[in-house]
Amino acid sequence: MRVLFAGLASAGHTYPMVPLAVAARDAGHEVHFAAGEHVHAPLSRLGLRPFRPADAFYEIYAEDLEPELTRLRPDLVVHGWGVPEAAIAARRAGIPALWHGFGRMFPEGIGLDRPAGGAHLDICPPSVQDEPFLTTAERLPLRPVPYSEPGHFEWPSRPLIYLTLGTAFGTPEVLTTAIRGLSALDAHVVVATGRVRPADLGSVPGNVTLHSWVPQAQLVPRVSAVVHHGGSGTTLGALAAGVPQLVLPQGADQFANADALVAAGAALRLLPDELSADAVTEQARKLPAHREAARAIAEEIAGLPSPDEVARELPKYAK
Repeated sequence: MRVLFAGLASAGHTYPMVPLAVAARDAGHEVHFAAGEHVHAPLSRLGLRPFRPADAFYEIYAEDLEPELTRLRPDLVVHGWGVPEAAIAARRAGIPALWHGFGRMFPEGIGLDRPAGGAHLDICPPSVQDEPFLTTAERLPLRPVPYSEPGHFEWPSRPLIYLTLGTAFGTPEVLTTAIRGLSALDAHVVVATGRVRPADLGSVPGNVTLHSWVPQAQLVPRVSAVVHHGGSGTTLGALAAGVPQLVLPQGADQFANADALVAAGAALRLLPDELSADAVTEQARKLPAHREAARAIAEEIAGLPSPDEVARELPKYAK
């Protein structure tokens, strides 16, 4: 069977689809991946045959994908929530398609069109999923498996706290405030600075290390807490590892993600007008009390169908 994956050209949207794409490849299916060139390098290393449809760099429109559907004639299209026009192109071509989520169903007004209709590969555990989506959508549960490019880092042996604001929302001001608050704890703070240059953060305390990038999927299972912006990938990665979270939401779907985590008891939250170094210290010290709830969700995630299991079922959805 030939399967075409399609997604936005960003780590936050492409990487959640990678485990199923790899599982489909390992199951013997021919896998191709339509996305902008920004994510081609890791997809190529995984043998997922990435290509840029037409002039797409980030978004993919129906007219971008339609010639590729004629060329490849896939038996099934699996497309991310962020590329709704891939669903239109597949429907016009008469090719079955599945939506692939990246976390909780996102709220209106964040710059993405909410998907409607069809079956959804849902990687969000039900305990934190959006309730209307949970009760009305055709959902195919899929275990979220964190993916990041592998790397070689030697982490300190003392307790670790991981701080990231992702690749799109970080600012020197917010990172500096969080660093000051976390450095007061008896732990080593590993910071992924993302789009902020480490040099822009100035000197940091001795128990803080700055990296422009870290292999997040390798690091998160080692830490005692994750302090982050509330992006879906980091949220699900910490939940899968059973690690409590302190969320500093900055925009997009991050406020809704933070609300859901707090309601589930797996996290605490500081809104932008609440953020200070002292508040970060105070909230981070409370996180051990939320470890049991985080571990309960990790067990829930472990019970969801694995990418290998779902990949074996994909032919049922093909033409």
